[in-house]
Amino acid sequence: MVSVTDDLSVLFAQGELTLERWLETFAPQVGEDDRRLVADAWEVARQCYGTTCRPSGETYFEHGVSVATILAGLRLDVHTMVAGLLHDAPTVNPEAWHSQRSHCDSEALIMIDGVARMDVISELHESPGNDREGQSEALRKLLLAMAQDIRVVFIKLAERLHDLRTLKSLPEPVRQRMAREAADIYAPLANRLGIWQVKWEMEDLSFRYREPETYKRVARLLREKRQDRERYIRTVTAELQAALDRAGIDGEVHGRPKHIYSIWKKMQRKGLGFHELFDLRALRVLVRDVAACYATLGVVHSLWKHIPKEFDDYIATPKENDYQSLHTAVVGPEGKTVEVQIRTFDMHEQSELGVAAHWRYKEGGARDPHFEQRIAWLRQLLDGGRDESVPEDFIDRFKAEVFEDRVYVISPKGDVMDLPRGATPLDFAYYVHSDIGHRCRGAKVNGRIVPLTSTLRNGDQVEILTARNSVPGRDWLNPARGYVTTSRARSRIRTWFRQQDHEKNVIAGRQELDRELHRLGLTDINLEKLAQRTRFPQLDEFLAAIGRGDITGGQIAGLLGDQVLPRPDESPQSLERSATSDGSGDVSIYGVGNVLTRLGRCCRPAPGDPVVGFITQGQGVTIHRRDCPNLRHAVETDSHRLVEVSWRAGSERKYPVDIQVDAYDRQGLLRDITAILTNEKLNVVRVNTSTGRDDHMARMTLTVEISDVEQMSRLMERIAGLRNVVDVRRAVG
Repeated sequence: MVSVTDDLSVLFAQGELTLERWLETFAPQVGEDDRRLVADAWEVARQCYGTTCRPSGETYFEHGVSVATILAGLRLDVHTMVAGLLHDAPTVNPEAWHSQRSHCDSEALIMIDGVARMDVISELHESPGNDREGQSEALRKLLLAMAQDIRVVFIKLAERLHDLRTLKSLPEPVRQRMAREAADIYAPLANRLGIWQVKWEMEDLSFRYREPETYKRVARLLREKRQDRERYIRTVTAELQAALDRAGIDGEVHGRPKHIYSIWKKMQRKGLGFHELFDLRALRVLVRDVAACYATLGVVHSLWKHIPKEFDDYIATPKENDYQSLHTAVVGPEGKTVEVQIRTFDMHEQSELGVAAHWRYKEGGARDPHFEQRIAWLRQLLDGGRDESVPEDFIDRFKAEVFEDRVYVISPKGDVMDLPRGATPLDFAYYVHSDIGHRCRGAKVNGRIVPLTSTLRNGDQVEILTARNSVPGRDWLNPARGYVTTSRARSRIRTWFRQQDHEKNVIAGRQELDRELHRLGLTDINLEKLAQRTRFPQLDEFLAAIGRGDITGGQIAGLLGDQVLPRPDESPQSLERSATSDGSGDVSIYGVGNVLTRLGRCCRPAPGDPVVGFITQGQGVTIHRRDCPNLRHAVETDSHRLVEVSWRAGSERKYPVDIQVDAYDRQGLLRDITAILTNEKLNVVRVNTSTGRDDHMARMTLTVEISDVEQMSRLMERIAGLRNVVDVRRAVG
């Protein structure tokens, strides 16, 4: 592709690019019958673009021809090439376009309108926090354009690829913005559609502008021994080709080009140095059929020693974008590592062109199944967006569907379902149908009953068990419980709860709030003021939102953690309040500097807790939680010894808190609690445990080092979800 672009630029610079020359050199697949369509579009482009230049310096006509050239390289039909040539015409010269569009191919006109609608994706990327509802509607238009004709996406990708190739002459802020868009949006979309030619080049060009120094360093490392590497590749290529000929395998062996971004990404992901990578020296073998792929693999492994754990069979298990190939790494001549990819010619075409390789337009040819799957995916994403009750849900789900890794699972009927990686059986149930999710009471994975919080893996066969009277549980919306991970499922569950009786939600919300206050060990909380700090200022609305699951336990903890409560009454002897200037400790004390502080052992305050300081005799200032029982008497009798304090921003210290756990004793209880602490990466300072002889109740006090109250709330929520646990709360006093 790059060499083709260079040739095109030379012809433009020399003024030698004619329609006939372009068709002969860059689009030889265009037949005689279609040349008239291209000729008409070429003339319309001349009329509309004229000599108007783009900010990057080249004319709009040159840009349109370059986009059409990229589309021709992807072997797309003539209508797509025409649309690529004219995609800028409506905005560059609206008057000329209005008078000339009647001379254009009607099929191309529909695609040109679709390309214009796709511009909203840049707006979404640049301002994700503004006008979410408007962005949601814009995304629906974008997806409608994509689902109506997938070729619109190809045109947009080709346009952005040429933009990246011409970024050098643009201002730095523009370069950074377009490079970020390519990395965040267009390269992942090309990958999702399997168009690797576009994906690799976009990633390299984006990387070049986003991190120029790192790009140059990796490029320099590649160049340092380029001649030696190319000589070595020629040697092993000839050796492997001879071995295939002796084995009677009809195949072609080539050196494989390296992409700078993929090298850097692998170095980052595996923590390897440049010279530790296996695939700096790489071969690609193309054969006629699948049987020859595995036969070639045998030849490679008999010729050179295989490196353990460096083999992937993407033929038996294709990647999510239908990529198929065998990957292996061996120790070649001179003890140097070589990566070898083995695939059929058809697989190679698929890996390079993706969905574009399966586009069939002319003579009513049958559509390829891969193509139909992609169309179904886009339409499903569009249809799912129409009934999202909250715009954020649709936008988040769009991002998750397009840009996150995928997992493929199988329904009992044999249908393959495409879900985001990390999805659970409950996510699967809501993916099938909202009613299936609402009535879900259990799940089988590969024939075995599993928890609804299990993580699904590629190839799992999932069966949902339902009951007529089952309804969603409110803890399904609690992220700490892990029942659902997809925005689609969360949205369906929230919608179900919104449709239930308001009074029930208020009652359930009050119970959940009381439970959270009990866990945190907080008392005397002004609920009216707490509600006013949310988007539900009325107490009933606030409680109903908790009952519906719109506000989780962790969010409640966050609201309580930094709540500003009324200060104690001031007396004439109270200290003058001015912020301290010293930087020691994790609290700011008003009125005094360089003073000894310590945390009260009675209430163990942690960052986020409302706190107050108490001036002691000879021991500095002791920091207490405002609701500490030991402080109540001081508020009445020694208010002049109270001083305002607050937590310093950015503190990274850990604070010990005592958590009380009551549970019916069982084997493995302490092990399960320890596993949660390990997963949360929390340090346990002390564990005291006892079991009652009469009631067989285990009572544990865990002293755990935490960073803030939200982390503590999440920990208690997870422990509360364990079997036999009766109560989890913060120990006070």
